Formats: sequence, structure tokens, C-alpha cells
Amino acid sequence: MIPCQRELFEIPDDIAYFNCAYTAPLLRSGAAAGRAALQAKSESWTITSKHFFTAIEENRMLFGKLVACNPNHVAIIPAVSYGIALAAKNLPTQKGQSVLVLEDQFPSNVYAWKRLADSKGIKVATISRPSDHDWTSAVLEAIDSNTAIAAMPNCHWTDGTLVDLIQVGEKCREVGAALVVDGTQSLGAMPFSVASVQPDYLITTAHKWLLGPYSFGFCHIAPRWQTGVPLEENWLNRAGSEDFARLVDYRDEYQPGARRYDVGEASNFILAPIAQAALRQLLAWGVDTIAATLKSKTDHIASKARELGFQVSPDNTRAPHMLGLSIPEGLSENFPNILAQEKVFVSVRGNSIRVAPHVYNTEADVTRLLSALKKAIL
Repeated sequence: MIPCQRELFEIPDDIAYFNCAYTAPLLRSGAAAGRAALQAKSESWTITSKHFFTAIEENRMLFGKLVACNPNHVAIIPAVSYGIALAAKNLPTQKGQSVLVLEDQFPSNVYAWKRLADSKGIKVATISRPSDHDWTSAVLEAIDSNTAIAAMPNCHWTDGTLVDLIQVGEKCREVGAALVVDGTQSLGAMPFSVASVQPDYLITTAHKWLLGPYSFGFCHIAPRWQTGVPLEENWLNRAGSEDFARLVDYRDEYQPGARRYDVGEASNFILAPIAQAALRQLLAWGVDTIAATLKSKTDHIASKARELGFQVSPDNTRAPHMLGLSIPEGLSENFPNILAQEKVFVSVRGNSIRVAPHVYNTEADVTRLLSALKKAIL
């Protein structure tokens, strides 16, 4: 278990922030890295050609450690929508096949599939929310020989209910379907192994559970898809781009591995150092330990919330790091504002109050959350 790490974040004592699934506060080390990067950019004569490569290669390496993959298989992307668009552009489909998504799935992992369906004569098939909260069984039942792609999260973004991606990956391989994973709401807060899940694409942004900056993310691409077509053509992802003097010697060859899919200006002198600092800290804590620490918090909150009359999905169907609370009569649209007046911050997503703690939350934060929830339903 990780003791409270409040001192590593710039969170005032009177703020109870349970909204990491919305966007995470920066670590002090990340904020310092960002300030140093801004200063370096103001002294642009200190930026050399090697700086266009060192930070992103370090990020590739750190992210590879986080998800147990070869860093050469990682592309730098600006957003989940970018990675999903890459997958939609490069994964094969045939007319009449389907792409599977969850009911109320996050739109960045839906819209590209809808466009693909319109252009390729396939369909987007939505798996209804199961009444027993068992997404895994529902997904496994939906995957069949007609499935081209299963576009899945590791847990539902509205309430943290789980999808067992190891089982889903096995079923996809049985029927010849591709598995595209949006790891935004799980990577960094619950263990993930590329070797175990074997996704075709694993996509995430950095600004939530990776504790990093906005507009920076990662896309792991399985080796068999690394000879495809990028979304854009830029100088950085071409072979030999390290030699700035010869950039006008245009090359057809790309950089090795998944680098051909890097977004333009992936070097991102400001954001890349912030992402590095966050990944280093996550690795120092250990994702297994982070998950266990957050599970103790969410289990306690779930138990107390049930006593207040909230409905919570069963413990064995929830991710360790966030949970959804609901009430039979439904939630007022003003519910988050009521809590915010108490300086308690959560989100409402779908029909759930989404509670997403991290290692910066204190016992006093939890007490304030429960008190604010009680007040809000009276």
C-alpha cells in the first residue's frame, strides 16, 4: 500500500478531489518539468537537433515498461481519437462485418467506427449494458465469426465496471477479429500487460491516470500492423530524419517500428518532459501497488455509500480505481455543483456519480466526500 502522497501534488488542504478520471492534477515534479521546458523554449538557441528525439524516445521506453511492451512498438499521438483513427484506417474489414462497442462508450472510440461503417459497408454493433454488471460475459457472447473489430475499454468510463480483456483477446483471436483497446481510464491505475492481452492497438491519453499533460498520448501497435499507412506524412517519422542537413534528400522509408505513426511535431518540447516525470513516478510506485491502494479507497467509499442509500455495482465487477454511485430516483443535473460548493469534486457520467480517487486523497477527503453525498441527497 502507498501512504498518502498529497505532498507530491499542489492540492490545497480544503480541496477533496475525486475526479482523476476527468483529468489528473499534475505532480509537482511534472509541473517543474513543464516550467523548465518553457524556460528552455524561451532560450531556443539551447535546443539542439538531438532534443527532437531524446524526450519522445524516453517516453516510449517508460510507457513500454508500464504496459510490458517493446518501446519500438509505441507511437506518440495527441489524443485517443487519433489512435482510433489510425486503427480504423489500417485494420482490414469486409462488407457485412461488425465493429463491437459498449453501450454509452466514450465517443472518441465510437465516431471513427461510425465513419468506417458508412464508407465500408460494415456496421457498428452496440453491446447493451448488462443488468448484472458483467460486461465480460456480454462481450464474449457478442464476438462471433462476423466480428471484424472489438473496440473495448478495460473498464467503462462512466462507472468503472470491468471488461476482462485477457478473455476478450482470446475470443478475438479465435474468430480472427482485431482487438482495439482504449486504455484511457485504466492504464496507470490498474495492471496491464500487452503480452497477456495481445491487443492489435492499445491507445491512451496521458492526462488522466497517467498523471500527465493534455494533448499527449501513446499508441501501442502490434508488429503485424506496423507496415501500414500513417494518418499524416511528416518529416520526423521518415528514415534519416536525425540528419537535419539532409532532410531535403526525401526518403520513402519510415523510421522503424511504430514510429511511422507518430503525430507531426511529436517531439513536443513542453509536454514530453511532463509526461516523462509522471511515468517515472508511476513506475516508482508500481501499478500493482497503485491499484491495491486505490481499491482500498473505493471499497470503503462503496460500503459507506451503500449505507447512505446509493446503488453500487458488485465489488467483483468494478475496477480498483473508480466507481459509479447512483440513486433509484435519478440524479439531479446540479448534483456535481452541490458537491463542488463543499469543495468536493466528482463527475456525473450517464446515470452515475463517478468517484475517482488517487494516492493524493486523505482520510479527511473521504469523510468530506461522504458528508457531501449525504447532504446532497437529503
